Amino acid sequence: MRSNSKADVELQIVNGSNCNQDQAPLLPGSCAPWPCDYVLVAKKISNQESEAFQKQEAFTNVLKAKNFDVKEFVHEEKRFFGIRAPDDIFEKYIYLLKVSDACNGSGEQQGAVSVSTRIRIVHFILEHTYIDTGENLTDLMDQDVFETKFCLHDKEETKELKKRWANWLAFFRWQPMNIIRNYFGEKIALYYLWLGWYTWLLCPAAALGVFLFLYGLALFTSNPLIAEVCEADIIMCPLCDEKCSVWQLSDTCFYAKVTHLFDNEGTVAFAMFMALWATVFLAMWKRRRAEYVSQWKVFEWCEDEEELILEVVNDPNCSPKKYQHSFLHNTLVMILVTLMLILIIGLAQALVVFRVVATGSLSASSWTLLKDNANIVAVILGAVLHYLTITIMTRVNEKMACKLCDIEKTRTVVSTERSFTVKMFTFQFFTHFSSLFYVAFFLGRINGYPGSYHRIAGKWRLEECHPSGCLTDLFIQMAIIMVLKQTINNIFELCGPWFSSYCREKETKKLTISCIRNQSSGKQDKSEVCKHCTLNHWLHNYNLSSVNVYSLFNEFLEMVIQFSFTTIFVAAFPLAPLLALLNNIIEIRLDAYKMVNLERRLVPNKTNNIGVWSNILQAIGIMAVIANGLVIGVTSDFIPRLVYRYHYGPCATGQNTDMHCMVGYINNSLSVAYMSDERIHQDFQLKQMVTPNGLNVTHCRYKDYRNDLDYGLTSQFWLILAVRFAFVILFEHIVLICKGVTGWFFPDCPLPVKNNRLEDKLERLKAEFRWVCACTEFTPNIA
Repeated sequence: MRSNSKADVELQIVNGSNCNQDQAPLLPGSCAPWPCDYVLVAKKISNQESEAFQKQEAFTNVLKAKNFDVKEFVHEEKRFFGIRAPDDIFEKYIYLLKVSDACNGSGEQQGAVSVSTRIRIVHFILEHTYIDTGENLTDLMDQDVFETKFCLHDKEETKELKKRWANWLAFFRWQPMNIIRNYFGEKIALYYLWLGWYTWLLCPAAALGVFLFLYGLALFTSNPLIAEVCEADIIMCPLCDEKCSVWQLSDTCFYAKVTHLFDNEGTVAFAMFMALWATVFLAMWKRRRAEYVSQWKVFEWCEDEEELILEVVNDPNCSPKKYQHSFLHNTLVMILVTLMLILIIGLAQALVVFRVVATGSLSASSWTLLKDNANIVAVILGAVLHYLTITIMTRVNEKMACKLCDIEKTRTVVSTERSFTVKMFTFQFFTHFSSLFYVAFFLGRINGYPGSYHRIAGKWRLEECHPSGCLTDLFIQMAIIMVLKQTINNIFELCGPWFSSYCREKETKKLTISCIRNQSSGKQDKSEVCKHCTLNHWLHNYNLSSVNVYSLFNEFLEMVIQFSFTTIFVAAFPLAPLLALLNNIIEIRLDAYKMVNLERRLVPNKTNNIGVWSNILQAIGIMAVIANGLVIGVTSDFIPRLVYRYHYGPCATGQNTDMHCMVGYINNSLSVAYMSDERIHQDFQLKQMVTPNGLNVTHCRYKDYRNDLDYGLTSQFWLILAVRFAFVILFEHIVLICKGVTGWFFPDCPLPVKNNRLEDKLERLKAEFRWVCACTEFTPNIA
């Protein structure tokens, strides 16, 4: 029973959310905590006739009309509104769960409503509360009527999270998924469950990738291809126009060694393993997800129906949002998406031009080191520029995806999130991989040959591959992007929120000192003590870094892009799983530390899966099979070496049985361009045909299979091309069949989960039947 005394009423008004949580305990009997579901913050406005002040009052009055408790504190230039929802709202919510089609198995029907559920419901009601002008909270925040909104961290629960999860010393400890779910909701818990499972299964992939790397190292001393490059006296043709001159193949000995670290016999086996690994990972993830969502009683949960329930709770007279479809809007969206992808692909072509121009400029450098390694340096600079492009385009892609979702006018929040996820991932995927696809499948294959080089806009000559193969260019590009992206992102993820919180903590510390002094003196009025402590707690949360609906999305997008790097081009970079593993071990604790200590509390959302991300991961798994088959069959020199070994090499022709089967491969893969041919003069000037030693050469070599007379393609080229296509088709069919068998072998839902769900449904039916029979004269005999 509430007291009617003036002092008690004053205490109820001033005592906000858990006023004694973040400080030393209050004096005995000083005040009773008033739990707060949500906090709104607005600027203090002296002119009460202003439009902003009137809208602040209008919004809080609408909440009060819904029987919400709204407590206001003023601190300097800020107005803090603490919001507490009435209990009858949650009673309605629980009842609607029971009568719903898909959500009636929720565990929330038993016991008290959890804090996370309260926050989720209040958040929805706040977002869907309108004042007389038809504006909701989002509109008012866009107009700066309200500055921000947030839910409060709970000290006791965060203390447990810091001890067992958000702790740098907890690297090798299993994540407390039930605690995470109770505090942050199922949506965030499932993200960390997926991330933890993904990280755990990266261990065998990383170990095999390291083994393949060490296997490549072991070939350094015995591989005849490396020896042939390092000991060759072959003169190679200039790599660019005018500024480049002929060069010695032996100058690229180190480049050849790096190439054979990854482009060796083990590459095929590793690519097949990773394609099957992706299938096993996704199948095992579905089983693990089923175990937890069954335990959390959300297995059959429907997000769309949850939104309908919340709409009825907020407004029993609400009208359903109709399904809409507009051919005009969809056509406009398709056109804009196409234009956006053309822009992204155009940026990839700009990177190609940059590398071509950079190669020519570096080749004319007075620095010997730059001049001798102009091609490698150009590739490295191109990769760094690609990373900067990714960073800039991420912001552009996000804004564009939001605009496209506005044009579509999706029906619910869930459908909006799905649409945004697909568009944003598509844009980001093309931003990250357009340049990589060019390097993997077009570099060195569309550049032409001496006397007939292909050029961009008739001016810039396209790049060539190294005689040892094109795989190293792809490896360098991937390695730099992954290292830069993971390292810099982690630094900013930690330092950004920390620096922001640090700069805003002075006011909180001042108020903390005031609160402690007031408690220890015993002279201050109890209401003033509670007011200071409440403001201290609210200010502490206010000073944390803000979060929004994209906070979790950005984390998921980062990991799915990493998953793409780890699987799609893993044949070119076997160390990618190792880098991903090391990053994720840090990422889990970094994100946990950030969410618990540096950021405001995310709204706990309920779900039973990771949404459209599951479909995206499945698509990436299929794309990985295709891409790795093409990388091995088209990009690497695996097939040309195979053809040479069994058709053109010394072992195949029986010339010398004591000779290694691959001796002479490099020389066999190079064609000759003679300066006596007039067609060559249009690409190579006489000054370019002078070696660094001052020797004039009459011919040079280039990587291709062409004859010396008319530069037509030789029969060896067509044989290699046929074998390439045969290998790609065979590789993909074998791997896809294995993926299908693997997916069938691991059912999505384990049998114990199915049986537990069956028993749970039966118990709920029996309980419902007992309740019905209790209202009638019929008495069933039910065990």
